[in-house]
Amino acid sequence: MTAQPSRNGGDLVVESLAALGATTVFGLPGQHALGTFDALRRSPLDYVGLRVENNAGFAADAFARVTGTVAPLLVSTGPGALMTLAALQESAAASAPVLGISSQIPTAGLGGRRRGHLHELTDQSASFRDVVKSVHTVRSASQIPSALAAAWASALEAPHGPVWVEIPQDVLLAPTTVPPVGKLTAAPRPLPPRDELVDAAAALLDAAERPAVLAGGGTVRAGAQRELLALAEKLGAPVATTFGGKGAFPWEHPLSLRSWMEDRHTTDFLEDADVLLVVGSGLGELSSNYHTFAPRGRVVQIEADLGKLESVHPALGIHADAGLTLAALDRAVTPRPRTDAAAARATALLTRVRERLAAQDLETEQSVLAAVRDALPDDAPSFWDMTILAYWAWSAFDPRSGAFHSAQGAGGLGYGLPAALGAAAAAPGTPVLAVSGDGGAMYSLAELATARQHDLPVTWLVVDDGGYGILREYMDDAFGEETGTRLARPDFAALARSFGVPATVTSPGRLREDLSAALAAPGPSVVVLPAVLRMFAPTHLPEHP
Repeated sequence: MTAQPSRNGGDLVVESLAALGATTVFGLPGQHALGTFDALRRSPLDYVGLRVENNAGFAADAFARVTGTVAPLLVSTGPGALMTLAALQESAAASAPVLGISSQIPTAGLGGRRRGHLHELTDQSASFRDVVKSVHTVRSASQIPSALAAAWASALEAPHGPVWVEIPQDVLLAPTTVPPVGKLTAAPRPLPPRDELVDAAAALLDAAERPAVLAGGGTVRAGAQRELLALAEKLGAPVATTFGGKGAFPWEHPLSLRSWMEDRHTTDFLEDADVLLVVGSGLGELSSNYHTFAPRGRVVQIEADLGKLESVHPALGIHADAGLTLAALDRAVTPRPRTDAAAARATALLTRVRERLAAQDLETEQSVLAAVRDALPDDAPSFWDMTILAYWAWSAFDPRSGAFHSAQGAGGLGYGLPAALGAAAAAPGTPVLAVSGDGGAMYSLAELATARQHDLPVTWLVVDDGGYGILREYMDDAFGEETGTRLARPDFAALARSFGVPATVTSPGRLREDLSAALAAPGPSVVVLPAVLRMFAPTHLPEHP
């Protein structure tokens, strides 16, 4: 008989994750974390290894967004752990439930003893406390299942968000007599609205003559699209969605104001509402047209993140889950007689937006975005880096039935490709689109190897404009010239082919055809679009005749 390997702390980690419902983990091995990675061999978990820890964090972020459940992220101590911080900041801003699990130096070196271990930090967890929802530190193998269950529940409790667990190297490697992990329960606490607040909000909405709704990312995360549609139709209330809330409301619905949050006409429309229902949005910089939004009527704000409730504007604040609250309001409000007035106001607003764009000579930009929309299957998810085409997409892209995600929560570069890889791992066989500029693409080139190794069906559209295009525009507008935004870059198509990834160089006129073909082909692909795109004129300041 072959001797069975002894179980260790690493086995308790993977057993606990499987018991909690994990199916896929992301990460990158390192010296102190080898106990966990060795245990992966003996587990049913699928492992997707990326080439840079920050990119592994972005992949886990996207997996968590599209599945609505926790995505484990396994990394090593010190440099490996710290490399995840930018990705975790995005997960925190976008409320993505990522479970970061890092190793630590051996137990004897903890507590500031400074024994000179490789990767040693005086207080590693201190670097994460300002980023994640909660930090959990393990000191013995018996603590591992309970610590992971507590972290899992914390990640899923409204508002969702990233959490961090640290386990010392010696605890991961030492044989353990702790029995194999069977069942673990990590149910988050529900966050229902208080009845008196629902009644007060319903009274305001019933009395409103010009109600409107602003739906944010919390609406999508709560899966509350159906509840929002029912309430908006019952109230006859036009609905705008924030960039993070795209997909919360049907794009072509007669009451849809779409997502023109950087357009002054939309800002004026929302300001004019006598009661504005804000659902799952903290009314931050991008959702308030750079804090120029100044409501003249009453605001009712539904927000699961207590720190964001009434943090920008006074409101009837309801600290609760968006889906539970919208359902309660739908039961409480009085249906209005159906009229076409609200839909006519929504149509008039969108007409004003189109007329403003038509006066700015932006046909190329609009045709490029239309080509991407036409090429992408309706139900395919897309992931957008911080680039000019993504800024257009925030306002003008109809996600249809596919998920739309970008790095606009924290605004870091390099999100598109690794996030798309994470989404592809969540839904094998479904084509996924990543969009980057050439500057952001340079953050993620190593993950072409990941795409090829795991044969993930991700098509990466790289818009090559010679540098940091949006920063170039900002600097030219503010200072009259730019500095540091023009970049040397590789031949992206040739580089992709060197990884064994098919690549095509396209043009605005051929983009629809080339991108469609790439998305229809199995496995990864790259489409390079050399083009200098422009942003539409900013309208966050009131317009004067």
